[in-house]
Amino acid sequence: MNKSSIKEIEQRFDADVERFSNLESSQANTIDAVLNMELITDGIQRLYPNLENLLDIGCGAGNYAVKTIMKTHNQVNVDLVDLSQPMLDRAKQRVEEVSNGHVQVFKGDFRTVSLDENQYDVIIATAVLHHLRDDADWEKSLKKIYSLLKPGGSLWVFDLVEQNSPALQEFMYKERYGDFLVELKDKAYQEHVFAYIEKEDSPRPLLFQLKMMEQVGFKDVDILHKNLCFSSFLGFK
Repeated sequence: MNKSSIKEIEQRFDADVERFSNLESSQANTIDAVLNMELITDGIQRLYPNLENLLDIGCGAGNYAVKTIMKTHNQVNVDLVDLSQPMLDRAKQRVEEVSNGHVQVFKGDFRTVSLDENQYDVIIATAVLHHLRDDADWEKSLKKIYSLLKPGGSLWVFDLVEQNSPALQEFMYKERYGDFLVELKDKAYQEHVFAYIEKEDSPRPLLFQLKMMEQVGFKDVDILHKNLCFSSFLGFK
């Protein structure tokens, strides 16, 4: 199956702004979404109490940026990147409601958007890296993210991940996550979610991503949380 194009992904998110504007329920089909948001934003608060510059790639409606500012201080400068202009409009509005810092938006793919190197204390990437495709794409993209960070800066990720073993992938994803989706709604919803993941996403195993991060220069790469096929993790420049 041919994966969705960037334009197709943009169109899907253009139509889904309202759902992604809720801090508690925007990612109901994502296991431990609220817990992972707390771990990431609390971790940023603990490690960067004087946070200056934050970049959120694939920012959606700005939930993670808003939560981070609410937990740190209201002078954070925030750059927001997303394919969807309606998402960016909502994210900018919501971030400006909680921050007196400078807020900029960049419409487009973070891989091609022009951003300053050595600029950011923290980069957040939630449910975005699974849109990367082949190994070269992963390496080039992570190198770019690394270049944008200040020394001592860090990348915080929450995303869909695979298992290295096909048999374990079948168990963790098709069976256990599948059961979660049925319990969340019904069998038709499970099939709907599986279909758009198959069409749109190309997640990689967690271990692949951690190793690739180290390969491009990240240090102190670590895991915050993993439950079935979702994980939060980070690395420092």
